[in-house]
Amino acid sequence: MPVAYATPGVYVEEVDRGSKPIEAAGASMAAFVGITAEASFKTIDPATGARVPTESALNKAVLITNWTQYQNVFGGFTSGAFLPDAVYGYFSNGGGPCYVTSIMALNELSARDATAASVVIPPAAGKGKAFTVMAKQAGTAGNDYTVTIKSDEKGETFTLTVGSESKAGLVMKKGENYIGDATFEAVTISDIGAANPADGTYHLEGGGTALPTAADFIGDVAARTGLAGLEALEDVRLVLCPDLMTGYDGSEAFKDKIKAVQTAMIADCERLKYRFAILDTPPGLNAQQAKEWRMWVNFDSSYAAMYYPWISVADLSDSPQTTKLVPPSGHMVGIYNRVDSNVGFHKAPANEVVTGALDVELNLTKGEQSVLNPIGINCIRSFPGRGIRVWGARTLSSDGSWRYINVRRLFIVVGASLETGLQWVVFEPNDRTLWAKVRRDINAFLGTVWLSGALFGSSKSEAFYVKCDDELNPPEIRDLGQLIIEVGMAPVKPAEFVIVRLSQWAGPNAE
Repeated sequence: MPVAYATPGVYVEEVDRGSKPIEAAGASMAAFVGITAEASFKTIDPATGARVPTESALNKAVLITNWTQYQNVFGGFTSGAFLPDAVYGYFSNGGGPCYVTSIMALNELSARDATAASVVIPPAAGKGKAFTVMAKQAGTAGNDYTVTIKSDEKGETFTLTVGSESKAGLVMKKGENYIGDATFEAVTISDIGAANPADGTYHLEGGGTALPTAADFIGDVAARTGLAGLEALEDVRLVLCPDLMTGYDGSEAFKDKIKAVQTAMIADCERLKYRFAILDTPPGLNAQQAKEWRMWVNFDSSYAAMYYPWISVADLSDSPQTTKLVPPSGHMVGIYNRVDSNVGFHKAPANEVVTGALDVELNLTKGEQSVLNPIGINCIRSFPGRGIRVWGARTLSSDGSWRYINVRRLFIVVGASLETGLQWVVFEPNDRTLWAKVRRDINAFLGTVWLSGALFGSSKSEAFYVKCDDELNPPEIRDLGQLIIEVGMAPVKPAEFVIVRLSQWAGPNAE
């Protein structure tokens, strides 16, 4: 309503006639869901200088900006979890701020939650058992222990070695050097039989806790747990669950668990529209098995990408191993961030070095990739003199229009930007003046997208169009309170196959 002027004088009014800039939405915010060593916020005790837990961070999406901050809340590397290696690989490959949700903290579990690793030593005769060796400390650490049995020449006594501890001259009958009286720092001996043990090396296993279920990973929206808890975070664009593979045993039940969680990840991304899922394959697959896995899960979505095989990285936990195999999703998301920063989200996150990868689980051939690439499995390959690189850029969609990761991510960013940037339009008078303002603002925004190289075309008219007029908004549409805007874009597709045609030429003077 116009201001009523009653007193003579000069009045200055601000009139909104300019465009309302649409700011590009973020493209790179990642969210990790998995298992950590710890999950608690801490403060410094002024008396001791030690970090003291003050509040649990379990099942809370915590914003993390660097590896040191991650360690302060979630601890460091630990056996029985892939998430620490994934986050470390993420930052190593150029990752920026991210969210981390811990659904299980191994170091904070009570004793009743953990089981001790053990191994049954068989008798030399091959029947029954000689005795059981069990780790004194419950948890995953016992899985690293190895027991070696070596009998003397006559087979009357034997030597038992655990790590650096060794006991010689042991016997199975009570008396001097009885096996039941032998003490070790790390293990206990129980269930002792009568027969001498068989020579060999035996690995303790089974230590740890019950693995998170599919329901634990999927979580609950109301309780803000698991993957579902990420729904309230509108800036999340990339979602991954590296610990979905923790404890993989190849069983049908475990495969069903992986499929259920990955299906939920894809469904969330499709429903929320503006996020993308990065999926791992199970470990130990050859090329044929990877193809069979892809056919079995049978995903068809442009909102997800799958990577294979696993990669070898330095084992920085307390394990005696020097290297370990990890799912590649964390490193891949870091590469997404690196490409977004160096070039832009419109470039395919491929032909990039995987920083921190020492080797790949399986060196694929060109022929093997020619089978996997068309079905949407993005391969990680080692090239002599060029390092270990991501050599695939496809989604899991069967629709050729949505074949490439960068095309889907372009539409995610543009869609999120327009949804946020056009909020001012809601409840405005739905007339031609509003339509003109909308066309002006969207054209200005897409012009910047085109200038960044994300759209194909030597002019704006070739790269995109914006339509908002009487044809799209007749009276019956306006009566419903709707405003229809049509936007078309020509995305840049990656040069996936570079074909150089060579021929013999006789020269410019040849007839």
